Amino acid sequence: MAALGWLTPRRRSATARSVLAGEAAAEAARKTSRQLELLADAEAEAKARVPAEVEPEAEFPVAGDVHAAAFFDLDNTVMQGAALFHFGRGLYKRKFFQRRELARFAWQQTWFRLAGVEDPEHMQDARDSALSIVKGHRVSELMTIGEEIYDEYMADRIWPGTRALAEAHLDAGQKVWLVTAAPVETATIIARRLGLTGALGTVAESVGGVYTGRLVGEPLHGPAKAEAVRALAAAEGLDLERCAAYSDSHNDIPMLSLVGHPYAINPDTKLRRYAKERDWRLRDYRTGRKAAKVGIPAAAGVGALAGGTAAAVALHRRRR
Repeated sequence: MAALGWLTPRRRSATARSVLAGEAAAEAARKTSRQLELLADAEAEAKARVPAEVEPEAEFPVAGDVHAAAFFDLDNTVMQGAALFHFGRGLYKRKFFQRRELARFAWQQTWFRLAGVEDPEHMQDARDSALSIVKGHRVSELMTIGEEIYDEYMADRIWPGTRALAEAHLDAGQKVWLVTAAPVETATIIARRLGLTGALGTVAESVGGVYTGRLVGEPLHGPAKAEAVRALAAAEGLDLERCAAYSDSHNDIPMLSLVGHPYAINPDTKLRRYAKERDWRLRDYRTGRKAAKVGIPAAAGVGALAGGTAAAVALHRRRR
């Protein structure tokens, strides 16, 4: 923090919030990863891994390199769409909020699918909505509901190709972490279901196991992700030059630039251009010419249509 003295007060404040968010996410991730390790050991004999659908390069990842790890963005990298929006759908189904809020979630999800990238204004609106909805609820309650929501809305939206890349790192004996702006509780559920090591996510403040409606630091987005990865690597004794990171969004260039093996997965236009200029590895699991151009996830047509219909209803109501 002492190195920030040359920055303006406003820039220092923003950077400090990113560092706080990153450190909080890293601390939460290390705690949950220990729990996930115990659960993974118990489930190892009962479950078989999903066969890999892509063949990673023979020389990477390096088997037995315990000082290397992999960091995966979640939305549109590991999973089609945004986890926060799917979570909102599940909460609506359980009557946590009214139809008006559902229409807003639907509009945000439709925009996300069509654009294929994160927009700070849309994401901030979604986070504010989620925080107001969960305020006063117990963390344990939301964790239980999150398990159900994963089965209902998320399990079928995992990209098999990206999952195979994560499996390759696990098979090489390396740890694999999700890094996302989604709530750390939701991210941890997804990580456990996929057999990953753990998750770095946005940390919502709770007192006595009850959400206060505030965040610790700021959302784990952009530079905050890089801070979280840096903090976790230091705590885990990792060599970032030997680590890999995967993302679809140009917002994650700080995280991708932090590691020695950056991958652009289903990249947006800006990230694709940036990655090609630097000879980064690219993977695109979307099918069809249109999907490759505008970033619409494969098989997203039905979801986008449903979301678009709800959005149209919401806009019509606003104009009345």
